[in-house]
Amino acid sequence: MFKFLSAAVLSFACAAAFAATDVNKAGQAELEAVKGIGPSMATRILEARKSGSFNNWADLQGRVKGVGDGNARKFSADGLTVNGQAYTAAAAPAKVKGQKAPKKTAESKAKS
Repeated sequence: MFKFLSAAVLSFACAAAFAATDVNKAGQAELEAVKGIGPSMATRILEARKSGSFNNWADLQGRVKGVGDGNARKFSADGLTVNGQAYTAAAAPAKVKGQKAPKKTAESKAKS
């Protein structure tokens, strides 16, 4: 009986450790527990959340500096969700086709 209870408690603890962290419900410490999110990123997320919950990953990326496609993939792989949803490439903000990079000025050419 003791082995069964020990196994049950251990499995519950493991499941809790791998549980998803929803960006709309998590506090500072919970956000920082996600690999790659430090104190400053967690603070930026919480500040942006003051104006309202994040609707989806694109909303999170648009409102929080530093959460781009690469970081969103990493955060999601480490358990971060937005409204219970993991990040997918389809959730990425749409890029504007035909948008060109800014032209180099004489000053920037000289620095190259």
